[in-house]
Amino acid sequence: MAKSARIEQHSGGLRALPGGATTAAKALDRVIHERLRLGMVSALAVNESLTFRDLKEILGTTDGNLSVHARKLEEAGYVSCTKRFEGRVPCTEYGLTDAGRVALEQYLTHMEALIQATRQK
Repeated sequence: MAKSARIEQHSGGLRALPGGATTAAKALDRVIHERLRLGMVSALAVNESLTFRDLKEILGTTDGNLSVHARKLEEAGYVSCTKRFEGRVPCTEYGLTDAGRVALEQYLTHMEALIQATRQK
């Protein structure tokens, strides 16, 4: 029989507890968990800001797809969006907000706890 683990929130973040049902997946931040949004937040975490064009190239996606996912992150308060013109060409620039940094850190901590729980014998 496979071992299961329960993930619990505590003052230092998350930790895996032996026994019980695995409920950690339900607690994942669904805004960040989607592949393109996680990629966008991760790219912004290591860059002060990135343009729409930069993100499109980094993530290898389409204008429409990136636009939809960027809007979700904006609505969650995880990224900021600044629009300006460079000459006559519009330029959209994104940055990670403080809330976005906290959400990413919590997400990574949660994933690390899941990995640790999975690897326990």
